[in-house]
Amino acid sequence: MKAHALAHPIPDAPTPDQIRQATSTLADLAAYLRSYPPLDEALPLLAPLLDEDDGVPILLGDALRPIARIIGRDAPSPWSEETRSTMEAFRNAAQEVTDWYVLHWTVQRLRTQVGAPGR
Repeated sequence: MKAHALAHPIPDAPTPDQIRQATSTLADLAAYLRSYPPLDEALPLLAPLLDEDDGVPILLGDALRPIARIIGRDAPSPWSEETRSTMEAFRNAAQEVTDWYVLHWTVQRLRTQVGAPGR
C-alpha cells in the first residue's frame, strides 16, 4: 500500500488480469444460470452476487463513481461538453447499477419462500 498525502493508505491497484479473472467468474456464473439449474442451487450463488453491502451492484457503482472524478481532475480546463457528458455518464451509470442492490432483498424473500438457508 502507498501512503496518501493525507496519511490515508492507498490500496494497490488490481491488475488487468485480476479484473479479467473476476469478469470470467461472472461469465461462468451467467453460463451456469443459463443452464437453468434448480432454484435451490441458484439462490446460494445469487446471495453473494447481490449482497447489499459488497455485492456486484455496490462494488461496480463504487468503481464507476470515482472515474467521473478522475476524468474531471485530469481533463483540460475548462471542461468541454464531451468531458462533462462523459463524467455525467459515469455518475449516472454508477447510480443506476448501485440501485440494483435492492435485488438483495428480492433474493432474501425468495430464499424465505423456498426455505433456503441464509448466507
